[in-house]
Amino acid sequence: MNMAALLRGLRAGRALRGLASVVAAPAATKPQCSSLSRSFHRATLRLQDDSKSDKPPSSSSTTYHEHYQAHSAEQDTAAAAQEDSTSDPAADQASRPNTSYQDQGGEQGEEYETEEQLQARILTAALEFVPQHGWSMEAIAIGAETLGLSSASTGMFYNGAGDLVLHFLAQCNSQLTDILAEQHNQVQLGQAERKKTADFLRDAVETRLRMLIPYIESWPQAMSILLLPHNIPDSLKHLSTLVDDIWYYAGDRSTDMNWYTKRAALTGIYNTTELVMLQDSSPDFQDTWNFLDNRIQDVVNMATTTKQMQSTGETVVQGFMGAAITLKNLTGLNQRR
Repeated sequence: MNMAALLRGLRAGRALRGLASVVAAPAATKPQCSSLSRSFHRATLRLQDDSKSDKPPSSSSTTYHEHYQAHSAEQDTAAAAQEDSTSDPAADQASRPNTSYQDQGGEQGEEYETEEQLQARILTAALEFVPQHGWSMEAIAIGAETLGLSSASTGMFYNGAGDLVLHFLAQCNSQLTDILAEQHNQVQLGQAERKKTADFLRDAVETRLRMLIPYIESWPQAMSILLLPHNIPDSLKHLSTLVDDIWYYAGDRSTDMNWYTKRAALTGIYNTTELVMLQDSSPDFQDTWNFLDNRIQDVVNMATTTKQMQSTGETVVQGFMGAAITLKNLTGLNQRR
């Protein structure tokens, strides 16, 4: 306190000396009086400022200080809440918006199944019941029920049993393609040797036909469904895809007429071998595979002459006609009433 009083005394003395010098100067003119007034005013203001510096803080500065403390406290509270939320997964999950949905049963889900995917699931489940119920709507209805769906969902299948047979063809072709692609990759990686073309074709056709064995008893019914006029286009499309994939993985990259010749010939061989298989009672269908061995060389040694192309076309036609006649005999459609 003594030091502060001493400093105020020194400042007041300097201000009074300045005032005395102004008063002592001659006051001849009006501007000098104005200068005296200004000097006195500045000295007075300096004394006021000095006295203010020794006073406690004003109410406005106190208010600002209190506001700063309150703001700091809010920040500390928010930081603590954020830390608690991070350490508590439940609190963090509760703070997030709920983007899931609930179905009519009250169960939550995040993925949407298309109608085509649902149909595929039903048809795949129905294949298990084909040996007991045949290629029928009844098998489809039971397959739907095993998935927890109503049997009324069979109304999704406008083609009836035809949808089931065509689904089976697509599934078998996809499985064969996966097998052939895996074999191709093994050859590319040096993990297996490349087969001769004849052996490759034979093994591919046999692998595909063996997929029919679990349904062999009812396969004549499936073939009769495929021969219905409205199913023929899709049936031929699946057959064409099958043959083309086999030739592709066999290494055929031809772009001339030989491309069509090879595929037409393999189509005829597949169809006729399939018919032999339906009537084969030998162990493990050995007679069928012997028939396939004898026919496969015809495709490998084929040339592109007009005569051979005509013979190939006749083979394909005979394959389809033979399928129709065999189906009539097997299903009793060719019997006189």
